[in-house]
Amino acid sequence: MSKQLTTRQEDYSKWYNELVVKADLAENSGVRGCMVIKPYGYAIWEKMQAELDRMFKETGHSNAYFPLFVPKSMFEAEEKNAEGFAKECAVVTHYRLKNDPDRPGKLMVDPNAKLEEELIVRPTSEAIIWSTYKNWVQSYRDLPLLINQWANVVRWEMRTRLFLRTAEFLWQEGHTAHATRSEAIAESEKMMEVYAEFAENFMAMPVIKGVKTESERFAGAVETYCIEALMQDGKALQAGTSHFLGQNFAEAFDVKFTSAEGKQDYVWGTSWGVSTRLMGALVMTHSDDKGLVLPPNLAPIQVVIVPIHRTEEQLEQIGSEVKNLMAELRKLGVSVKYDDRTTQSPGFKFNEYELKGVPLRVAIGPKDLENGTFEVARRDTFTKESVSKEGIAAYLKGLLDEIQKNLFTKAFDYRESHITEVNNFDEFKDLLETKGGFISAHWDGTPETEEVIKELTKATIRCIPLDAKEESGACVYSGKPSNKRVLFAKAY
Repeated sequence: MSKQLTTRQEDYSKWYNELVVKADLAENSGVRGCMVIKPYGYAIWEKMQAELDRMFKETGHSNAYFPLFVPKSMFEAEEKNAEGFAKECAVVTHYRLKNDPDRPGKLMVDPNAKLEEELIVRPTSEAIIWSTYKNWVQSYRDLPLLINQWANVVRWEMRTRLFLRTAEFLWQEGHTAHATRSEAIAESEKMMEVYAEFAENFMAMPVIKGVKTESERFAGAVETYCIEALMQDGKALQAGTSHFLGQNFAEAFDVKFTSAEGKQDYVWGTSWGVSTRLMGALVMTHSDDKGLVLPPNLAPIQVVIVPIHRTEEQLEQIGSEVKNLMAELRKLGVSVKYDDRTTQSPGFKFNEYELKGVPLRVAIGPKDLENGTFEVARRDTFTKESVSKEGIAAYLKGLLDEIQKNLFTKAFDYRESHITEVNNFDEFKDLLETKGGFISAHWDGTPETEEVIKELTKATIRCIPLDAKEESGACVYSGKPSNKRVLFAKAY
């Protein structure tokens, strides 16, 4: 298969789809709308998972697991949540198949095996979790309840794209219960900060923290906090959300506690989650026309070593040198691969690791052994240099740190240059088409205006930034008074 990619300028969508497949991240499966995450893609997800899991545990959360199926009556208990997800639900109605008498060798649903109550395949777990919390919470001593689960969910999407929107995807969902409103709000804000820290420090992806408008909120939430990122094509991507649920789910599932004063009250709730959609964000934030560009903190292979040799003897000599270098790198916590396959040429290997986004490539040949130097190539800048083997492990470790910072700076500069203040609707529409990015504009606060702008331009309010300054102005569409700017963008 040719490794040549469609360029981003030619067709950004096609470039993305080709890259995800050719870089061995994922592929479409035999199940419509579902994907197979391949080992290399899953290795990146595992690194994301491990870091997030560490951050969750450091903030006092524990992991648990809840059922995949939710009884329909339970799902309906919180009306707004049920209504919000109703169109995306997969429903189990029967529990058995039988041989089809009219088509030998084929199966049919057994009409006698109809479930007494239909089961929803979880699109989100609030219902099943809050129905469980009712049994776990009696007193203020049982609070706060800080639970996370790593799971898969199903949302029946009609138009799918690998990682960005699939019928089944992997995620984590935190669900917490608190004694007071202020504690629950503090939890929601804290988890948004955790997500932002992860996105910026590990994914090297700058994000804007904010709250969603009422119409963009999670179904059943009182407030939705979010982190919004900007992709290279000028479209926004919601990278993580944290929801303050008020007492909505506690009331729906009768989760009460007795306070220290002996009074009964409903608990206050939160939920928060990120998914394999972050894989799509990672690809679109940093990658180029040659392939993936991975920040070292999330790269399964941080350094790849490729031998350049003609004879078996040369390969053995290089291998002996590489063994020491690999041991030094591993002591420094660097993941390293030595590709000594003799079935592929060095040129083939260079292209392969460029496509897969490995941050650093080290090439070693007989002349390098003579000179005591190795050739080091950076994936982010395509620069090559000859480096002395003395102290090279520490040098490579330092380069990885530099690459991590460089990728963040590059993405940050792009994002900053694509936030544009706009004061009239003609300019708003023109900028959306010509430049894209975030448009900072006044909004009159009504869902009606928000909806009209969305219908006319396909742009949505991505968030009301937490750091938005108070300033009087006129709504970009209606001209009505506004006291702060919000961020609009076309989005994934």
